[in-house]
Amino acid sequence: MKRGRKKGKKGEPKPYTGLEALLVFPDHGDYVATLDLMRRFSSAVRYGYKRLLEGEDRKELKREDGPLCTLFHLNTRYADDALLKAEALLTSQRELRENPRKVVFGGRKLLADLARLKRSNLPLYERKKAEWRERRKGTLYARGDRSKGGNLNLRLVVRERSLFGAPTPQMNLWLRVNLGDRYAWALVKTSHPRLQELLSRVYAHEPYNVELALREGRVYALFSWEEELPPLSLTQEGGVLALDVNADPYHLALAVVNPDGSLRRHLTLSLEEVDRAKNRGAKEIALWRMAHRIVSLAQEEGVAIATERLKHLPKGRRGDGSGRRFRRQAHRFAYRSLLGKVHALARKKGIQSLEVNPQDTSTIGMLKYAPLLSLSKDVAAAYVIGRRALGFKEEIPKPLKALLQDPSFHDRTRRFYEGRIAQLKERHREEKNPYLKRRLGRELAQMRKALATLPSLQGEPGGPAGSTAGRNPQGIHAWRALRVGLFLPLLGQKVPRDLSALKPILLGSWEGWKRGLDPHPGGGSAATDAHLRVGVGSGG
Repeated sequence: MKRGRKKGKKGEPKPYTGLEALLVFPDHGDYVATLDLMRRFSSAVRYGYKRLLEGEDRKELKREDGPLCTLFHLNTRYADDALLKAEALLTSQRELRENPRKVVFGGRKLLADLARLKRSNLPLYERKKAEWRERRKGTLYARGDRSKGGNLNLRLVVRERSLFGAPTPQMNLWLRVNLGDRYAWALVKTSHPRLQELLSRVYAHEPYNVELALREGRVYALFSWEEELPPLSLTQEGGVLALDVNADPYHLALAVVNPDGSLRRHLTLSLEEVDRAKNRGAKEIALWRMAHRIVSLAQEEGVAIATERLKHLPKGRRGDGSGRRFRRQAHRFAYRSLLGKVHALARKKGIQSLEVNPQDTSTIGMLKYAPLLSLSKDVAAAYVIGRRALGFKEEIPKPLKALLQDPSFHDRTRRFYEGRIAQLKERHREEKNPYLKRRLGRELAQMRKALATLPSLQGEPGGPAGSTAGRNPQGIHAWRALRVGLFLPLLGQKVPRDLSALKPILLGSWEGWKRGLDPHPGGGSAATDAHLRVGVGSGG
C-alpha cells in the first residue's frame, strides 16, 4: 500500500521525516503475538477499505462495538488507524484517477509475477508467494499523539538495562507493542543518523508515528514525525533549474530557465559513479552527493527546481524481446530515488520544488529546441520541463504545422511504414529462433503503432498545451505524429542523437527535400535496411 502524507490546515501536505530500524524480540512468544496482531490489523485495513468504498461511516466502523473491534479484536485506536490507512489509499486512488475497486493488496506486480511463475519456476514461485503473504498480512500502524506522550499503542521506551536477561546493547531503546491484554517488547536496532533526533522526541514526549512491516520473517519499524521546514526563499519567480534523467548515457541533463522562458544555462552531470557503486549503501551515498550538487547549483543560480512527475518506467524482463542491453540500462536507472532525494533536500533548504506532466517533453525538445538552439536531445527535454514548470505552452512551429498538412509528406511517411511492416512480417514468418522472433514481433508492434498515429497528419493539428489533464482534445498527438513522420523515415533512427538535420525543416525547406528520390540524405531506403539489420541482429 502507498503511504500518504498528512495535509495541513490549508490543504498542503505536511512533510514527514524518519528512520527505519530492525526489531529484535528476546521473547519468541512476543514475536508470535506481534505477527498475529499485524495479521489482524492488515485484515482490518482491507475490510475497512471495502466498507468505506461502499459508503459506510468511518465513525460507526471504529466504535468499540463496531465491526473492526469485534471482528479483528482490536482496540479503538488500532481500528481508527486501520481506517486511516484504508482512507488514505482510497483517496490516493481517486486522485490518481484509478479505479478504487481494482486495488490489489500485496501489490499488482507481485500478483502478476505469481501468475506467471506458477507453473514455470516452482522455487522462485514459493519465494514470491511468501513475499506476497508478508505484504498482505505484515502491516501494523499507530499514529503519534501529543496528548498520549508520543504514541499510545506502539511506544518507544528508553531502558537503562536490557529486558529478559538479554545482553546490554549500545542503545537501550525498546518498542512496547500493545497487544490488548499485555505488552510485547522488542529491541530497536539501528545506527541511523536521525536516531538522536528520534530519542529527543521520546524524552520530550513529542508525537511520532510507527509502522511495522514484515520482510523475510523479520519485523522492521518505520518511525516518522512531522518536520519543521524553513519558509521558501527561492521560488519559480526567479526561474527554475530543470532536470532530465537519462539512461543512455547514464547522466543528468540540466537547464536553467529564466522567468521569461529563455535558456540561461545548461550542463550535464554523469551518473556513472552511481552505476559503479559496489553495493546499495554506496549507491545511496552517490545519489545523495548528486542531490546535494543539484541543490547547491539551484542556490547559486537563485532558482527553484523542476522535474518530471514519473510513476513507473517499464524495465523489461528476460524473454520479452527487449534485449539484454536495454534491461541492464533500465534496471540501473535510479530516477525515482534520485528525484525523491532532490525534492526532499530542496525543501529542507527552502527551495521550491515542482513536478510537471512528463508527456511529450522529450519529443517537443527534439523537434523544436534541439535543432534551433544546437542542444542535445536531453538538454532540450530539460528545457521543455523548465518552461512547462513556469507555465509556458509549447506551440508547434509554423513550418511543422505546414508539414502536417502536406499530402506528399503524409503519403511518403505512410509508404515507409507500410514497406517496413511488410519486411518485418516476412522476417518474422521465416525466423526460427524464438528469441529473435519475439524481438521481431516487438518491432512489428511498434511499427503498427506508429502507422496508427499517422491519420492525425491529415487532420487539424491544433496546438498542444504544455501539460494535459483528462481527455485529450482533437489533434493533441500532433507532436507524436511529427516524431513518427520525421525521425525514422528521414533520419534512420527512432531516437536520433544528432538532430541538426531537422533545422532546415524548421526553417521551411521541406519543399526542396520532397522532390528528391529519398526524403533526406540521412534517411530513406538505405537507412531503413541498415536499421533493420542492426535492430534484428544484435543479441538479446
